Amino acid sequence: MRQEKELCNNLKSVRTRLGMSQQDLAKLAGVTRQTISGVESGQCAPSVAISLRLAKVLNCHVEDLFWFEQDLQEVEAVVAKSISCSQQQRVSLARIGGQWVAYPLVGKEAFRLEMIPADGEVNSLSDTNTVRVRLLDDLDRIHNTVAIAGCTPVLSLWAQAAERWHPQLRVQYNFANSMDALSSLCRGEAHIAGMHLYDPQTQEHNTPFVRKVLNGRAAVLITLGVWEEGLLVESGNPMGIKTVTDLVETNAMIVNRELGAGTRMLLERKLQEEELPSHAVRGFEHIVRSHQEVAEAVVTGIANAGISTASIAASFGLGFIPLHSSRYDLVILKEYLEEAPVKQFLSTLEHRLIHSQLKALGGYDTSKTGDVIATI
Repeated sequence: MRQEKELCNNLKSVRTRLGMSQQDLAKLAGVTRQTISGVESGQCAPSVAISLRLAKVLNCHVEDLFWFEQDLQEVEAVVAKSISCSQQQRVSLARIGGQWVAYPLVGKEAFRLEMIPADGEVNSLSDTNTVRVRLLDDLDRIHNTVAIAGCTPVLSLWAQAAERWHPQLRVQYNFANSMDALSSLCRGEAHIAGMHLYDPQTQEHNTPFVRKVLNGRAAVLITLGVWEEGLLVESGNPMGIKTVTDLVETNAMIVNRELGAGTRMLLERKLQEEELPSHAVRGFEHIVRSHQEVAEAVVTGIANAGISTASIAASFGLGFIPLHSSRYDLVILKEYLEEAPVKQFLSTLEHRLIHSQLKALGGYDTSKTGDVIATI
């Protein structure tokens, strides 16, 4: 028989979320305040009758309030990134290609605008990248997760809109530049990779890179939108910057993106076209890792310029000098196209409100949004 000490509860968190004191709950449930205190602290286990009363008052199921610790399910998962062996680790989970993938919630990955609730917890690690994860959420809910990797803030906007329209759908958004997102897709760590890379030799967007990296695996490319990429400059453009040559001639300080980022490749290509060495640009090796960080560097005066998009410039009230129209594509392995959460997520691209949201940002052409642009 189970011991009472194994019984866990979240009575206090449910009560406080509803704005109830212990005395309020005790009165409504027909018990003493000391009983509520004892249950919340784990000092006493409630009877069946008291458990049912509490669940009724709090408008939930008994299982939402009480559970046995050892009843929490475990799954075996592959870790998407290396994690420390020295401590328990919170993770998010997604089911991809028949296996569970665990995404460590560490540092910036633990936050979006607020801290992200964990799906489970890794209690121990082996020498391999496979771990046992103790679930902290319902397995059926976690099953309905689509994982997408990419760097544009529009992906998080799309994800939140899709979750609003389909309350059972969960979107696991992993921040990664274009090449890292594509690599993540190949490793089975994402259902969808977002990318915006241009190959000057073939004059094609994304497809040459996908063919090379996927190396024969079947995939489709679906367009999210076409955006303007260029130089973000201070409001009013006080330095009169119009080209990358002006960055050198005005001795402007820039911030750059990391290797594998589409905007870094754009800067390198424009410097090559104008026969300028990268070391001639101040700040070329000053690396930031997102479009937002580029804009923040210019807004705060850390830099005079940086490469990003027209929508980012508009969001931060910065000047913008267009350099290239880039197509942002979603790359999906064909084997994932019939998975329920993937189908549900992609179906929202047809929603007129997604198109409206993109247009409202500025700098986006949505005429091809949702189009299958290539099959590989």
